[in-house]
Amino acid sequence: MEAIVSIPTYNEAENIEALVYQILDLPVDIGVIVVDDNSPDGTGKIVDRLHIEFPNRVYHLHRDNRAGFAAAHKAGLKYALRNTDAEYILTMDADFSHDPKYIPKMLSKMEKHDIIIGSRYVKSGGTKNWGIGRKLLSRGANIYARTILGLSAMDCTGGFRCYRRKVIEHIDVEHLYSHGYGYLIETLFKCQRRGYKIGEVPIIFVDRQFGKSKLSKAIALESFFLVLKLRFRGER
Repeated sequence: MEAIVSIPTYNEAENIEALVYQILDLPVDIGVIVVDDNSPDGTGKIVDRLHIEFPNRVYHLHRDNRAGFAAAHKAGLKYALRNTDAEYILTMDADFSHDPKYIPKMLSKMEKHDIIIGSRYVKSGGTKNWGIGRKLLSRGANIYARTILGLSAMDCTGGFRCYRRKVIEHIDVEHLYSHGYGYLIETLFKCQRRGYKIGEVPIIFVDRQFGKSKLSKAIALESFFLVLKLRFRGER
């Protein structure tokens, strides 16, 4: 297949089935990897059923414990490399904040780029159903990361991305500093340092309708200090 989407999940039973169907219905050659951290709400059982229905397009990576956002992303990317021949590997959230309809546009831009970000902060991009506090936090985090690390992308903290396969093979995702959402900044920093071409496609990010957000103050603090660590230690 041309592309594979890696989706980390924890308690996404209300969203995952509809999301997988929408991705598989896209007019592109695409599959899905669901990385589930032993969700107690039955997310894993739903994905097992989808795998039976679409054995060559839906993959289920079961993990015994909830090890965090970064660990789930790393596991999904490594699984894609080892078990599929997809040229493009995407990552996205499971809660419909990232609309699958943008995937064909993202893939169409990969001819001239190595990474494409589904971006909230380029022209025609934006957010929906966010309070002022969250808007300020997100905007501030992106300005902070761009300023301290010299990142060129407008949306450094967005998790809706498409990577060329060679990028994942070369950046050594296993040995990154971050264990939380700072992983997104660190990955982008490493890609830019290695000279990969990064582009952005505008998206409207819609706050989740079902389930509970995984973002916390501890995660935000980790990301804050991670940026300083990257700035002064550079890339390992």
